[in-house]
Amino acid sequence: MSEQNITLPDVGEGLTEAEIVSWHVSPGDRVEVNQVIVEIETAKSLVELPSPFEGVIGSVLAEEGQTVEVGSPILTVETASGASTPESAASASAATTGAVAPETVPAAPSNDVEQAATDAASSVSPAEDGEGSVLVGYGTGGHATSRRKKGIAARRPTPPASVPAAAAGPVIAKPPIRKLARDLGVDLAEVEGTGLAGEITRDDVVRKASQASVFRNIETPEWGDSREERIPVRGVRKAIANAMVSSAFSAPHVSLFVDVDATRTMEFTRRLKASPDFAGVKVSPLLVMAKAMIWAVRRNPMVNATWTDEEIIVHHFVNLGFAAATPRGLLVPNVKDAQAMSLLELAKALEQKTLEARDGKTPPSDMQHGTITITNIGVFGMDTGTPILNPGEVGIVALGTIKQKPWVVDGEVRPRFVTTLGASFDHRVVDGDVASRFLADVASIIEEPALLLE
Repeated sequence: MSEQNITLPDVGEGLTEAEIVSWHVSPGDRVEVNQVIVEIETAKSLVELPSPFEGVIGSVLAEEGQTVEVGSPILTVETASGASTPESAASASAATTGAVAPETVPAAPSNDVEQAATDAASSVSPAEDGEGSVLVGYGTGGHATSRRKKGIAARRPTPPASVPAAAAGPVIAKPPIRKLARDLGVDLAEVEGTGLAGEITRDDVVRKASQASVFRNIETPEWGDSREERIPVRGVRKAIANAMVSSAFSAPHVSLFVDVDATRTMEFTRRLKASPDFAGVKVSPLLVMAKAMIWAVRRNPMVNATWTDEEIIVHHFVNLGFAAATPRGLLVPNVKDAQAMSLLELAKALEQKTLEARDGKTPPSDMQHGTITITNIGVFGMDTGTPILNPGEVGIVALGTIKQKPWVVDGEVRPRFVTTLGASFDHRVVDGDVASRFLADVASIIEEPALLLE
């Protein structure tokens, strides 16, 4: 027998430390290669680490809640004499950790999420193809691939593809429960009832709302037993703080605001929801906003740039970032090459990455190399705000709440759906006229989505 040390690998492009969240093994347990041994939290995501050895757990060298530096030993394993790591671990390269641990099945059982899972499974890692084990932080230097399992879509019972989700069975819910669902924006057809004969209860609706909307206060908790709570500044919260301070005090922000008649955007999203092509796909005004920003970037490329002190790098592609509220804090994943996507492809990408963010499964690569960002503060009921630039970018646009207001149309006051767009720019790169033209272009699409057909 020989004792092997397992050290904390770099699980995400230069990260220097991670927090031990939970151990999946204890001293004396037997482990196999690729068996998950510990879950860690970096500044960007939750990651499950597999064992690069087969043997018996010796000592656990780091406690849950402890922050450990990359390269530090966290565990010892007693291996058989002559045992060695898999070929993939022998050729280890820390840069292969763009893929994270196997994802849990998202709560929302929409057809597009099923499809996303199936698509992800089609690009399996070499380990899943039988070409050797590829471990998080220990794998080969090749490109990162998804670690989702091929059968992930099969873990959740769903109606046949030809049958709409609502046809899976009658919705049994009392009128007060239906009203609660409407108020919370919950589709009862997607709620599994736990009451008698499958009746949907209040708890079922609240649970679904909590899963789909982490930013809404569904319930009012009791006061805590202690007078104060002290939360260590680490992980995602520490990363957010450092990024915001760096951005706010390094880039000179300038902000602009404009009120927009979004009535036709609301009509357009309703038509998309009714379209068979978008069946099961989450469609909201944010999708139109995303397309509007991509269109406006093409007309005003300086807002899609990076400042480096020595030069301004203007990107001729759009890695569209979007702020996602998650239980772990604000994350900003981005959709790579969004300019090349159709409206349907963009809708699926936005929903998939939102679900990944809320599950804490966003790969570190998805939060790097963004070029411009959108933040949807309207979901909080806010009219507008002054967003802070995502570090490395020179433009960000906030979409406010869309609600009916009196609006003058052809000399007459009519009720229209109105929103306010707020945007911030790095004034070192974006002059006032460019910023104004860009925001006006975004507003023109919100007012008339048909312009996207140009």
